[in-house]
Amino acid sequence: MYCMQSRWRLEGNSLVYYGLRNRDRMFRNEIRLNKNQRELLSQLPRELSKQELSCLKGILGTAVVPAEQVRPVPVSLEEARFCRCCCANDYMIPGLEFDETGLCPICQTEADTRHLKSLVPLVRELPRSTGSRFDVALFYTGGKDSTFLLYHLSQVLGLRVLALTWEIPFMSASARASMENARRKFPNVEFISRWVSENQLRRVYRKLYALSENTCACPSLAYVLFYPELVANRVPYFVAGNEPAQILGLYYNHMAPQFAYTFPDNLPLNLLVNLGRILTLHPPLKPGQFHTLATMKKLAGQGGGLQDLAGYRNELVDHIVTAIHEVPELVEPLRRAIRQSSRSGHIPAFVHLDLDEICGGKYDWREVKSLLVRECGWVPPESMDKSLHTSCQIERCKEHSQFVRFYHCRSRMIPFSALEMAIASRGRNLSREDAIREIRDSLGFSLTEVPECALMRRFLED
Repeated sequence: MYCMQSRWRLEGNSLVYYGLRNRDRMFRNEIRLNKNQRELLSQLPRELSKQELSCLKGILGTAVVPAEQVRPVPVSLEEARFCRCCCANDYMIPGLEFDETGLCPICQTEADTRHLKSLVPLVRELPRSTGSRFDVALFYTGGKDSTFLLYHLSQVLGLRVLALTWEIPFMSASARASMENARRKFPNVEFISRWVSENQLRRVYRKLYALSENTCACPSLAYVLFYPELVANRVPYFVAGNEPAQILGLYYNHMAPQFAYTFPDNLPLNLLVNLGRILTLHPPLKPGQFHTLATMKKLAGQGGGLQDLAGYRNELVDHIVTAIHEVPELVEPLRRAIRQSSRSGHIPAFVHLDLDEICGGKYDWREVKSLLVRECGWVPPESMDKSLHTSCQIERCKEHSQFVRFYHCRSRMIPFSALEMAIASRGRNLSREDAIREIRDSLGFSLTEVPECALMRRFLED
């Protein structure tokens, strides 16, 4: 009796694998089929003749196997197989493969991805601005990563910082307390908050929930709200608030190709982009400004960016863009700001700081949290052991929905937190033991609904 190997699905004219494969075939998750192969696979499980087995040559032993070789998919963390180096396991990432030494693909490719630091230009220092009363802006949520960046930019580098907060309905009490303390601690920071009306927000959230089964629109909707503010204030730089594991997670989720990480240093490609702007009577772009315009145009529905052209898609962003356009009045100010900034050249440049480098080689989550409590009055979530996504009440709901959708092969997107925890423990930003404890005790990797989902639905239904 032959069966489809677990995590392979027949979809249209292709076989699709829902998982993360070993290094030698890591992103080869789709196999095109001919008509005879499709017909045979649609009839499985059953016995196959020699002629039929010959027809399936190339996928036999991989996607089609004898029934006794079908791999079971764990139904709990206790049943999972773990990577021997990091916290990755085949429960939180169903379909995770391991090599003969017990390493997962994330650890197998550590040397291959060491240079993938950022999708936007990396900077060590930021100059003082002479054309704005701000030197730099960032999104501030009261969480671990944005608070660390706020501290470093304002207190260590002494810059004039514009801190931008989108007031979401699910902001945690600890994040609000952290924000209040930061306002007292950092007198050289200007804090701005923006809200979306509840009626408009429900329209966005309901569409997003229908597409993604959660309402997480951060930080995309914040870009829509604040880009006009950045343009009006001529803020020269906007610092992305992602810690290293988040940035690298996009690569392992097949959402960002390697060339996207090297584009900031690709001189010929940047010259080509600027030649096009000069020919259309637009000022040339400085490092980071292309990334800003590409991001804003994507959100405004005016372009897909480099990843789309290369065949890479970000399901999360695509769904958020669709949901935002349920409220056209939110998007029109963004489009005006894009036109204005593109003509004038006053485009805030997306840049990134290497948090590992800032911290002397390792952005250690435990040490960073201790620093923030001591220097910033940061208020940790209820569990001081929690390190990932510390500012929102429904993070576990987002994790749960992404996990369940991937587990049941309704989405090709690997849960972001699963990748981030694996990458962080691989890089020793936290220990493997601490990572497994956080996965078990604090994150939303559950096949049954987590309580935070009810909190989210209450807002949608009110």
